[in-house]
Amino acid sequence: MAYRSSTSSLLSLLGLLSIILTSAAAIRLQITQRPTGVAPSFREAPAFRNGAKCSSHANDTIHIVMPLDTNYIRGTMAAVLSILQHSTCPENVSFHFLSVHHLDSEIFPLIKSTFPFLRFKMYGFDPNRVRGKISKSIRQALDQPLNYARIYMADILPADVKRVIYLDSDIIVVDDVAKLWGVVLKGRVLAAPEYCHANFTSYFTEAFWSDGELAAAFEGRRPCYFNTGVMVVDVERWRRGGYTRRVEEWMAVQKQKRIYQLGSLPPILLVFAGNIKGVDHRWNQHGLGGDNLEGRCRGLHPGPISLLHWSGKGKPWLRLDSRRPCTVDYLWAPYDLHRSSRVALEE
Repeated sequence: MAYRSSTSSLLSLLGLLSIILTSAAAIRLQITQRPTGVAPSFREAPAFRNGAKCSSHANDTIHIVMPLDTNYIRGTMAAVLSILQHSTCPENVSFHFLSVHHLDSEIFPLIKSTFPFLRFKMYGFDPNRVRGKISKSIRQALDQPLNYARIYMADILPADVKRVIYLDSDIIVVDDVAKLWGVVLKGRVLAAPEYCHANFTSYFTEAFWSDGELAAAFEGRRPCYFNTGVMVVDVERWRRGGYTRRVEEWMAVQKQKRIYQLGSLPPILLVFAGNIKGVDHRWNQHGLGGDNLEGRCRGLHPGPISLLHWSGKGKPWLRLDSRRPCTVDYLWAPYDLHRSSRVALEE
């Protein structure tokens, strides 16, 4: 009888424990998973102020352009925090966010509450502007209209913005961004780290290279790969040269002949590769998201680092949340302002 009683008590205890664990899991699920369409919650960032040697003249403003999308908002917030934290004159940094029209009312207050002192403006990008021009690439994320907004920023930004740094949302800056801003373009439209050791031919199809007329686009140039997620752009010179139209012309060729596989990157390479101002590689430690298909972990390249870039399929916030992070993702984690991130890291 005593045995039955203790067995019964044990079963009751196990049943109670099961209920507690199930309830805890349900509560945890509600905390860490948000319903689709609901904006995530972020902690308020510290107020970053200028040092005594900083000027407040309009000419000293550093203009940074970034795309803004709900799927990448967590990366954007981390990127903004990293830029401000490492800036000598953070109040001189002005952000210009490009987003699709319907997101403005949802995201504006989110940015304002996270960064109450941030200088920023939001600009709507109409997806219909590129829907008929986009060709399917090897990864769905590369086909999103907002991925092409960088091509149109000269048309979208106000006329008094003459020079910008364009940055993707999956980056972290660990140096003073004013150093990148200070790059002398020497009459070029844009500046970016070049990678001349990369196999440039792989960015275009056999159909492109076998067509003499198309391949002649690079005649007189020594084209090198550069990543379009980090660029210093002379917006005024871009406007005068009609470079948006030039990129669109290659997008039209792509629709007919399938000359590349990678979204908005190749048409920009076709227009600019071999004719840009090279920047130190430290300003784009790219490829940390792995390849475009599987997103396998990659280590850091040798040399100094000023900017980390998770280009490729794998994004640090997704890998950290799934408890399958790569080592480099822990370099991104300290800048994550998402309210669930501290719990995730502690576990």
